[in-house]
Amino acid sequence: MSWKETISRLSWQDIEHWLKQYEALGPLPGIIAPMIEAFVPALPLVAILIANVNAYGLGEGFLLSWIGVVAGALCVFLIFRKFGARFRGWVERKYPRSRKFIHWLETHGFTPIFLLACFPFTPSSVVNIVAGLSKVPLHTFIVATLLGKGVMIFLVSFAGHDLANLLRQPWKIALIVAVFVIMWLLGKKVEAKYFK
Repeated sequence: MSWKETISRLSWQDIEHWLKQYEALGPLPGIIAPMIEAFVPALPLVAILIANVNAYGLGEGFLLSWIGVVAGALCVFLIFRKFGARFRGWVERKYPRSRKFIHWLETHGFTPIFLLACFPFTPSSVVNIVAGLSKVPLHTFIVATLLGKGVMIFLVSFAGHDLANLLRQPWKIALIVAVFVIMWLLGKKVEAKYFK
């Protein structure tokens, strides 16, 4: 079995066990694990987030995950913003459809980054790289990523903190959907402000 297959098969229990082994390091493992996922997309982000809330508790686990995910996304964005000028030309030549995606991000900025960040199974590393290669302003990327990843991490953390209980209480599922709708509406307001 390759290392990619081994990593992608990690369950949240495996990751929680790993986090507990490094308890003496305090919150660092809870931040570093989701941060590394930005560089190694084969890591199961949802399992990392669930492990964090089960190892650190709902509030602290959410916060550590959010810090780690956003820090990782920002690092990838900045690396490709700094060193990606030649890489963009190569990507556009090799994958002609990428030009359309990059242009879409540059034109709409906040909304696509926010919406793609909201979903836990979106290939966020691709979004971070393409945003870094594009001309999307840094502040737009940061705000969209903070809000979008906040929604995604909250939803996964809330659901993963007590999975068995979630299915017995449908109001929690309704709350998760309501939070997503509210964050989407807030995202549209912020986008309107940026594009005045």
